[in-house]
Amino acid sequence: MRLVIRDLSKTYPNGTRALKDVSLDIPKGMFGLLGRNGAGKSTLMRIIATLQDPDEGTITLGALDVLRQKGEVRKTLGYLPQSFGFHPKARAQRLLEHFAVLKGIEESGVRRDVVEALLRQTNLWDVRGEKLGTFSGGMRQRFGVAVALLGNPKLIIVDEPTAGLDPEERVRFLNLLSQIGEDSVVILSTHIVEDVEELCSRMAIIDEGEILLEAEPLGAMAELEGRIWRRRVSRDELAALEREMPVISTKLLAGRTIVHVYADSSPGASFEPVEPGFEDVYFSVMAGHHRRCVAAGAAAEGAS
Repeated sequence: MRLVIRDLSKTYPNGTRALKDVSLDIPKGMFGLLGRNGAGKSTLMRIIATLQDPDEGTITLGALDVLRQKGEVRKTLGYLPQSFGFHPKARAQRLLEHFAVLKGIEESGVRRDVVEALLRQTNLWDVRGEKLGTFSGGMRQRFGVAVALLGNPKLIIVDEPTAGLDPEERVRFLNLLSQIGEDSVVILSTHIVEDVEELCSRMAIIDEGEILLEAEPLGAMAELEGRIWRRRVSRDELAALEREMPVISTKLLAGRTIVHVYADSSPGASFEPVEPGFEDVYFSVMAGHHRRCVAAGAAAEGAS
């Protein structure tokens, strides 16, 4: 089963064009949608989740028309939105049983087994009798995944799931997502580069409602081979360097500023080549360099 999006556009009444002719092919497995806040990710996720209509375009999930067969899509959809609320006094097992009834799992024995299996899968079985108001942020996110997994969905959408989680909870949550991504189409929408790098076999980068790159992370990094250069600079040097060269990122390392520059050849004797990482892909795309790199590679292949 594949999710196929073609020429999707959405403009809000205030004139904001949230999506501009978005087209994507999303196979089974983990697919990352990466972009900064306000890039259009949540609008796209809500449209795929049948909560919002586009102005133009089509979406199909296998044989289903997502925009016209919303009821059928919802039967096979699991959705974990960016923000959701549960009554703080509700207890995890009882509330999950309630959601299971709403999902159509009416036979009590089957429902009990499904709820237990999901609470164990999300590592919440030992706290099944506790109130959700006592849960940490990561525990609440894992409970949201349990709700999303009810009914064995074929399409699962998780929107900004690790934002605000501490490092330990983030690792637990990513491990959980990697497990559920084996048998379904799972879309991970996030602004956190590491989440996509660690989890997703395919990804797209979106900005201002447009898809800037759709690729495999490893392939995208390979395209930058020999084009990323690094140098340590002082704070006084940084502003001048940014005016003179295509600096794609800066970071502090042991109190020193490290700049990464995109260039087809060495930008100077003080620079050293660096193995491209996925952060370099993201920042290169946002600066417009990676698309030119891919286009040049395609042209070279066509000429050979």
